[in-house]
Amino acid sequence: MGEGSGVIDLRSDTVTRPSAGMLAAMTSAPLGDDVYGEDPTVTELEETVAGLLGHEAGLFTVTGSLANILGVRALVAPGSEVLCEASAHIARAELGAHAAISGITTRTWSAPGGQIDLGQIRALIAPDLGPYFVTTSAVSVENTHNFGGGTIQTAYDALADELDALSMPLHLDGARLWNASAASGIPMSAFGSRAAAASVCLSKGLGAPVGSVLVGSAELIREARVWRKRLGAGWRQAGVLAGAGLYAIRNNVERLAEDHAHARQIAEILADAAPGSVKPDQVDTNIVVADLAATGKTVASVVAAAKAEGVLVGGVGATQLRLVTHLDASADDCRTAAETIARLLR
Repeated sequence: MGEGSGVIDLRSDTVTRPSAGMLAAMTSAPLGDDVYGEDPTVTELEETVAGLLGHEAGLFTVTGSLANILGVRALVAPGSEVLCEASAHIARAELGAHAAISGITTRTWSAPGGQIDLGQIRALIAPDLGPYFVTTSAVSVENTHNFGGGTIQTAYDALADELDALSMPLHLDGARLWNASAASGIPMSAFGSRAAAASVCLSKGLGAPVGSVLVGSAELIREARVWRKRLGAGWRQAGVLAGAGLYAIRNNVERLAEDHAHARQIAEILADAAPGSVKPDQVDTNIVVADLAATGKTVASVVAAAKAEGVLVGGVGATQLRLVTHLDASADDCRTAAETIARLLR
C-alpha cells in the first residue's frame, strides 16, 4: 500500500519504496567513480551477483531492459537472430531495442504460460545455412515468465542440454529469477550457470529503487561494459544505488515466499468469483493473470472501477488482468484487493 495514500497498488512489484534500512544502506555506501571502475559498492554488488549465479563477472545496469540488450548483443551478431517465446519481455516489452540498436532479428514460439516448448524450438533453430537464410545465434528464456503469469520454466535444463550439444548459447532473462529460485528451491547458480549471459533485476520483487545486473564470462562483461558506455549508460557514484541492491539481496530474498502465498490467495478469491478466469494451482510465484473473456467484463472497465475504489491493477492483453504482489502489499492488502476485484467480476 502506498505510504499514507490508502491505495493498494498491485500493478507491478516495481512500485515499492525503499525501506528505512535500505535508505540507510544507500546513504552509507562507500562511493567512487564507476566509469573509472572505482566505486567499491558497485564492484561488491557485481561480484556478489556473479557469484550467486555461478559466473565470473557482473555489470550493474540501470534497467533490466539494458541488461538484456547488452547480454543478447554479446551473443548474437547483427543480422542473425535470437529465438524466444512470443510474449517474452525481450520481444514484447523492450520497444524493439534488439532490432533498432543491435540489428538483431527475432523469431518466436508460442506456448501456454510462456513455457519452453522443445519441439517448437528444435523446428525453429536454423544453424548456419549459408548466405540465403538468417542464422540462429542464441535462444533466450524468461524465468519467471512475466506475461505468462509468473510461471517457472519446467524444461529449462533440458533446453540447456540441447543447446550445449549444438554449441549454441542460452540467454536467461532472469528479471524475477529470485522468485523462481524461492518457489522451486533450485539455487540461483543452477539456473544462472546454464546460460552464457543472464540478467537479474533488483527492483522487481526485491524492493530496490532501480537496477539490474548482467552476468557472464569476464570477456563477455568487458564487452558489455564498453557497449554500456557507448549507449550513454555509464554512471559515476552509482554506489548509492548499488547499496540498495546489496541490501535487497541480503534482506528481501527469503521473504519472497510471502508474496507467493499472497498471490495464491488472490487467485483463489478470483477463481471463486469468476470460475475459469484463473487456476490457483498454476500460480507459481507472485503474478496472477486472470482471463476475463467469459465474464462479460472488459479489462479497461475493471481497471477503472477498481481504481475508483483504491485498488490499482493492470492489463496485459485484451482480456487479461494482472495483479502482482510485493513487499509493500500486506496479506490484508492483497485480500482486500482480491475481494474488490472479485465483486467487480460478479
